[in-house]
Amino acid sequence: MIENIDISGSNYKVEEGFQKYVMKRLGKLDRYLPRDNRKDVAAKVVVTQVDRAHGNKYEITASLDIPGSSDINGKVLVAKDETSNVFAGVDLIEAKLEGQIRRFKTETTNYDKKGFLKRFFKK
Repeated sequence: MIENIDISGSNYKVEEGFQKYVMKRLGKLDRYLPRDNRKDVAAKVVVTQVDRAHGNKYEITASLDIPGSSDINGKVLVAKDETSNVFAGVDLIEAKLEGQIRRFKTETTNYDKKGFLKRFFKK
């Protein structure tokens, strides 16, 4: 579970129920991270209320700061969405970040640790 999640609001009062929901949804994203990076991941969520002529909307921005390790460079993953329901926006942000984490893990993971493929593809 991602422990370090900072939730703030701009023109929006962050309530306890919303904080628990964000912790529940974004906290479980660590299962998709490489094992070396799980402990030190920091997340930041900013909710901004945007007043429009046809109704209020909420702009939600979330960023995950994945620190580097001995063999992996660090990276910051950012997702942004605008919805009329704050809780639905968190669900969309979670899905976007999950896809970015999977792509990050695929790019950084070395699947040939024991040199298995080198035996077959000698030059």
